[in-house]
Amino acid sequence: MATFVLVHGSWAGSVVWRELAPRLRKAGHDVYAPTLTGIGARRHLLSREIDLNTHIQDVTGVIDDADLSDIVLLGNSYGGMVITGVADRVPEKVASLVYLDAFLPENGQSCLSLLPPGVRLAAVPGEDWLAAPIPSASFGFKRPELIALWDGKSGPHPLATLTQPVQLTGAIGSVKQKMYILATEPARFTQFYDKVKNDPGWMVHTLSCTTFIQLEMPDELTAILLQAIP
Repeated sequence: MATFVLVHGSWAGSVVWRELAPRLRKAGHDVYAPTLTGIGARRHLLSREIDLNTHIQDVTGVIDDADLSDIVLLGNSYGGMVITGVADRVPEKVASLVYLDAFLPENGQSCLSLLPPGVRLAAVPGEDWLAAPIPSASFGFKRPELIALWDGKSGPHPLATLTQPVQLTGAIGSVKQKMYILATEPARFTQFYDKVKNDPGWMVHTLSCTTFIQLEMPDELTAILLQAIP
């Protein structure tokens, strides 16, 4: 039995794991899917003070409070920034890292600094500290239920989480097992996939769907994630 900790991305909370988490549990594994402060079920806590460190602390807090160890730590999209910070702070707790179509930062990089040239996020009108959700059409969603989920569950995201650089000590290097999974419809994170695809220290996979692999191809993703268990 393994323990999975699933970290969602920007704008929508842990609802994005609604298809994946039950499958992992059915396979006999424990699953924790914390909702980051200010997002989803915790949007009532939204404030200017929330930054990347806040979200890193959200996840390390769950790990500490539940006395978790040997975890498979997975981050989707912006969640890659968070799990990188978490793994650097508590590497002794992390057995395996999984970047699910996610940002893969180095020390001193922020989420916004890693966006392709010319890509800009829109601020919420009158609230320059909040990033407005990306429209569902920009993700390439085609299934009506996925469009409805995004339109109904997404909300403003605290901008400081995207502008604050991640500060790494290098301790993350002690996590030996790493996996990168790239979504190809469209391929938004090829720069990170290309960076690790020929590294023998990484397992890599591609799936033909949007960044929400966990909602579009949960069975295929579950099979891949079982390979991430040490």
